[in-house]
Amino acid sequence: MKLSTFKKGLHPEDYKYFSHDQAIETLPLPDDVYLPLQQHIGAACEPLVKKGDRVRTGQLIANSSSYVSAPVHASITGVVMDIEKYYHPLGMRATMIHIRREGEEEWELLEKIQDWKWTPKEKLLETIRNAGIVGLGGATFPTHVKLNPPDDKTIDSFILNGVECEPYLTADDRLMIEQSDKILLGMAIMMHILDVQKGYIGIENNKPEAIARMQKRVVELGYPFKVVPLKVKYPQGAEKMLIYSVLKRKVPYSKLPMDVGVVVNNVATAFAVAEAVTEAKPLVRRVITLTGDGVNQPKNLMVRLGTPFKDLFEACGNVKDDVHRIFMGGPMMGMTQYHLESPVVKGSSGIVAVTGELVEELTTFPCIRCGACVRTCPMNLMPLRLSKFTQEKKCEDLESYGIMNCIECGSCAFVCPANIPLVQWIRVGKIRLREHKAKKAKENA
Repeated sequence: MKLSTFKKGLHPEDYKYFSHDQAIETLPLPDDVYLPLQQHIGAACEPLVKKGDRVRTGQLIANSSSYVSAPVHASITGVVMDIEKYYHPLGMRATMIHIRREGEEEWELLEKIQDWKWTPKEKLLETIRNAGIVGLGGATFPTHVKLNPPDDKTIDSFILNGVECEPYLTADDRLMIEQSDKILLGMAIMMHILDVQKGYIGIENNKPEAIARMQKRVVELGYPFKVVPLKVKYPQGAEKMLIYSVLKRKVPYSKLPMDVGVVVNNVATAFAVAEAVTEAKPLVRRVITLTGDGVNQPKNLMVRLGTPFKDLFEACGNVKDDVHRIFMGGPMMGMTQYHLESPVVKGSSGIVAVTGELVEELTTFPCIRCGACVRTCPMNLMPLRLSKFTQEKKCEDLESYGIMNCIECGSCAFVCPANIPLVQWIRVGKIRLREHKAKKAKENA
């Protein structure tokens, strides 16, 4: 059978074998959690509690009046110790609510929905927003916004993203194997909200057990969904690549999936939607992969949001003495971690610890004009030129060459024989372009 895929891209070496056979374990409740006020794309939340307040699991502790935002809930029952800046996985210090666990766990649930099939769309969207659900594949875009496209956008297809193309991560894989019914229920709820009939589940072919399980339960439960096995290629989990792989629709530059009639959501997001709508549970936990040759016992863990990374590593027998680097999210798009006090956030899908055997310091050489970055870029960009324009601060050229269309997948840097940090320069370029445009707007005001 010929497997569907997208054009260009690459196939990095696969390291899923470290953890793909590890069933999901529930991590014991942490003693302390640190919950950032912003764990999503959009407006940051304002705290609704103060130091000394006692809070219950699921209680709303931070919110925003902005539509594009997502509230934050207490992930354990205890006392607010402080609202202060702490280490964040993105490499900065950010304002967080520190809660210390005390007493028995008590839950504060959302408003109960009796029958989602007969509940108005607006009420379901309100529940999803109140639950604080965002894209759990890593993008963290508020789910209630994605499920409510403008009236002039006609949506005819829904794609559930089970690709998980980062070479180390297996959290979504295990979730599909162990929680397929709840994932499919969440997918049905989201399709009901969107009023679409065509549903597809994209899964790369290196997850045969997940493919078989999802296909079996789709048939047994009578869902009109189609499971689409995909060729293993990076970055197939990116929305635009996945849409082309499944439906052969190309999302134009500067456009969104809704512009070609599609909404895409991750399997972990579907799981969270099902829990919110049918069990009235806000988003206070997620599955995360702890893996790599630097971890003594790689695992897939169900953990409470705000749990410090060090607690996760302790549950995995700690890291080895010769650990060289630790990433959150994986080596392709993840962020290097320097403080294991940083907490699990909504976008944390995995933590990878590697030794010097799997990663090495590379020397950067001058570009040899080989064109590998252009041939590999799934967005058909010219990464080297974008890198040069960034260094030369040519903001108009950055815009005309489409820098904002870069999805920062890291494919260009991965294949570059000169080891030029192309994606890092492109990230800087985006910042410079935004600053340039803001300055021009201020001057013209």
